[in-house]
Amino acid sequence: MPVRSLTQSVLRWPQPEQVLAEAQLWAQDQKAFRPALAKVGVFGSYGRGDAGVGSDLDLLLVDGSATGPQHQRLLTWPLEHLPLSCDALVLTPIELQELLANGSRMAIELQRDLRWLV
Repeated sequence: MPVRSLTQSVLRWPQPEQVLAEAQLWAQDQKAFRPALAKVGVFGSYGRGDAGVGSDLDLLLVDGSATGPQHQRLLTWPLEHLPLSCDALVLTPIELQELLANGSRMAIELQRDLRWLV
């Protein structure tokens, strides 16, 4: 989340390291309360390491208890507690395996960029 500098009237975008550290703490908190949460990772610009001003957080949650369509799965996660706006994908372990094996552009990008936080 951009924060206002105390000495200037402009917003300051958080450093990528700060965003990743806060995302990792968020992921650890979620894991503590949700035993079915197997993994949490980032992909996209934060996974590649080239995030900058305006980058959002692309998050992958591997949840063994996930059911229903993607938009309903997202409703149960407190994404608003993350440091930036977030695009999240909630998959079961089997769905993740199938996605990574299907050869799609998304599969290629995940295989290249995914960085596990938990």
